[in-house]
Amino acid sequence: MKNDYIAMTESALFDFLPDPGCREAKLIESMRYSLEAGGKRVRPRLVFEFNALCGGDPDAAAAAACAVEMIHTYSLIHDDLPCMDDDDLRRGKPSNHRVFGEDIALLAGDALQTMAFEILTCDKTAALMGDRACRLAANTLARYAGATGMVGGQVIDLMSENINAPIEVLREMDYKKTACLIKAACELGCISANATEAQLRAASEYAECIGVAFQIQDDILDRTSTDEELGKPVGSDCENSKSTYVSLLGVEKCRVLVDELTQKAIGALGAFDKDPRSLREFALELAARKN
Repeated sequence: MKNDYIAMTESALFDFLPDPGCREAKLIESMRYSLEAGGKRVRPRLVFEFNALCGGDPDAAAAAACAVEMIHTYSLIHDDLPCMDDDDLRRGKPSNHRVFGEDIALLAGDALQTMAFEILTCDKTAALMGDRACRLAANTLARYAGATGMVGGQVIDLMSENINAPIEVLREMDYKKTACLIKAACELGCISANATEAQLRAASEYAECIGVAFQIQDDILDRTSTDEELGKPVGSDCENSKSTYVSLLGVEKCRVLVDELTQKAIGALGAFDKDPRSLREFALELAARKN
């Protein structure tokens, strides 16, 4: 099933991209370069998983899955820029700005961000999801990706460099920077299936738990992994003097926290009538990942 969702996402993603035979060809190539870098497709998979758990049509979930992945990809392009994290590698390949230049990379991120909302609100998506669901999906994604969500988390991250940020600031940063977009994915899966309010709340709790656990695991891997295993430079948090869960709590306490959050996420799945085995296994898979 996991591979089916990845294949569905990648097929739909490139169908949405504009024809490269245009004056903006370099921009389209830059967008495609980062979309093709792959990764685990965590967020699209969550859209499809929750759509299925709520008894929805996977075709109705495809646009939402692609929209979330485009937002995620734009954020990675911008994160790697010299004005942000200044990383030369992403998923084992040169960062977008190292290949296309900072100007095109910046614009490719901008274009992916706007395209996400274009495909969520187009006539084809409205016909599959319904007008109300499309409006709610677009509003949900904008809220979780914007100033009080993912972008806000990035700002807190930048402001926390070279200071000993307390754990409360770190929690808010990681919730906004990482968990919010994962919440968007899970909630969009439910919205695409016309789920109940109780199901939306349960999906949101699951997402918040695995989202924070995902970021803590990232902090652990930044300290314990290698460039080759992780596909990007390790140790960048220390080099940038960033407070992380590992710097504040240590690796072992962080591993315990990842396990606790993962079990809480699994507990939230009890709100669904269908067997949530796939999402239960997914939470465990994320907690044990090595890259």
